[in-house]
Amino acid sequence: MTLTDTNSWTGIREELLRRIHDRIWQPGEQIPHEADLAEEFGCARTTVNRALRDLADSGLVVRKRRAGTRVALNPPQKATLTIPILREEVEALGRSYRHSLLERDLRPLPPVLHGAFQVSLGEDVLFLKTLHFADDRPYAFEERYINLAAAPAARERQFETVSANEWLVHNAPYSHGDISFFAMSADKTLAAKLDTAKGTALFAMERITWSGDMPITHVRLIFAPGYRMRTEI
Repeated sequence: MTLTDTNSWTGIREELLRRIHDRIWQPGEQIPHEADLAEEFGCARTTVNRALRDLADSGLVVRKRRAGTRVALNPPQKATLTIPILREEVEALGRSYRHSLLERDLRPLPPVLHGAFQVSLGEDVLFLKTLHFADDRPYAFEERYINLAAAPAARERQFETVSANEWLVHNAPYSHGDISFFAMSADKTLAAKLDTAKGTALFAMERITWSGDMPITHVRLIFAPGYRMRTEI
């Protein structure tokens, strides 16, 4: 990279990132001061500062007032997770998709969820149960609560032609979320829904998404045997 490639903060960030990845700067090592880097790259000190702040936000460097900037000893290892549209997921496998809405109801949020999914007390949420299919075989069973304060248009949706999963991805953008993965054994009800034997080990996940401080939806997805999740690191 030439100096002319580093006249923007993004260009400087890429060069600093290269030096970290190539171990020119070792983990824990202090890197040159902003003023020295600005002189090297022929740019304003504020431009270097912006690049370093981005690296700090990513956890790749640690900045301390009056102590300078050091390469992180244990940079975070992150996986990239997106909310999949189950229809697209099934079709990407070369299989045909459909879903069946089993239950749709307005009801208070169960007390067990109040701590994690904080909606206004006394307000109803939209509760849905949906069974997703791949080639007419059960693919996943979904239980979902939608905060109508965050997605008011959901109140009028029946979710019979387009699933809540797909509709929310397109109509209720989220800023962040929590997700957990776990294994569970199929009870009699789940075994019947997913066409498997009672006691079969199943892959499940729970996810909550927010728009700022407002929760949008809480969903539990339980997948039929054989499901495999893939992501990027």
